[in-house]
Amino acid sequence: MAKWLQAALHYIPSWLEFQLRASGQPGCSIAVAYRGRVVLERAFGLANCQTGEALTPRHCFRVASHSKCFTAAGIMKLRELGKLRLNDSIAKYVAGLHPRIARASISQVLSHGAGIIRDGDDCSYYYDRRPFPTADELLGALKDPPLIKPNTRFKYSNLGFGLLGLVIEATTGAPYTAWIKREIVDAIGLRETMPDMPIPDGKLFAQGHTDDLLLGKRAVVPGDYVTGALTSAVGFVASASDLASFFSQLSPRAQTSVISAASRRKMTRSRWRSLHSSLNNRYGLGTLIGTVNGWNWFGHSGGLQGYVSRTKMLAAHDLTVCVLANSVSTVRWNSGSTGRFIFCEHSVKEGLHLPDCRTGTTDGGACGARSISSRWEPPWWLLIRAWKILFWMPANFG
Repeated sequence: MAKWLQAALHYIPSWLEFQLRASGQPGCSIAVAYRGRVVLERAFGLANCQTGEALTPRHCFRVASHSKCFTAAGIMKLRELGKLRLNDSIAKYVAGLHPRIARASISQVLSHGAGIIRDGDDCSYYYDRRPFPTADELLGALKDPPLIKPNTRFKYSNLGFGLLGLVIEATTGAPYTAWIKREIVDAIGLRETMPDMPIPDGKLFAQGHTDDLLLGKRAVVPGDYVTGALTSAVGFVASASDLASFFSQLSPRAQTSVISAASRRKMTRSRWRSLHSSLNNRYGLGTLIGTVNGWNWFGHSGGLQGYVSRTKMLAAHDLTVCVLANSVSTVRWNSGSTGRFIFCEHSVKEGLHLPDCRTGTTDGGACGARSISSRWEPPWWLLIRAWKILFWMPANFG
């Protein structure tokens, strides 16, 4: 293992633990896989603020749009088996759609290029105001025309990936959850990944949490809802180590995988640029694609009420990082700790003369009202900062 990676694996857990305490976030789990093997898995904080249950690496989270990568892998496997083609129209497998949606190809839907609306006219199921849509309700929403002309630009759509779940059911004759669990999840050997709720008895599950901005304390989001016809878009539940393992075997360089190297190359090849992303991200077939410090990565992010997650895989370096958090919080700005972050990052760049991140203190516990005079980092920033630390190190250690 390269010296820079050893240094990163040693430092990042201490840094994340400090950030978690300084921010008052409930919990955070990280896993790093190198050459297909998990070399780091750590968890910090609480799985449930009400009960005080400690978070462990074995806890599963709702991983939201990471589900799309499993669905895409399932579609690619069916293609390899000769059950479908990527240029087949959706109408070949699912009836009752608006004609323009029906004419869209599987490839266009996989790459968010079919112009389909993101969540429909009523997406209150994301806020527990009603159940997630059934297959009939999904089809009802897809009777309306697409928002933009297909194959003209990127248009992210959860309903589109719900539609791909129906394609898999029509092709296999089995429920999506049963087929994807057997042919993708179990075939890879993932033991802490489920397509949707409920999860088996004995599996540990991290509860989601609200922000504390209004109440001064966090409320627990149970996260035990069933995602219905959108399971193929947002339903999956998994641990950080399982997600790291899954994305590792999706690398075109992986020695073993549930799908062929040719299929993996197709999945991770850029099809569209996300016009509204400040990070200049692109999209392949069910995968986000981008560049960090000149290194190309693929992966995905996810967010549901009470949860946020991100995974990135750098195929050229056989390296995968996954971070899961059980809260979605508001950014609060203060220049004080911003300066500390700059110092910390500058120290990494200049040769790892790092501050001791274990000495930070806050007033109040992870889930209670608290008073802290410096900026704290929400989960998205934890992920971004961890990545910056990790990928600045090669320049110093070679």
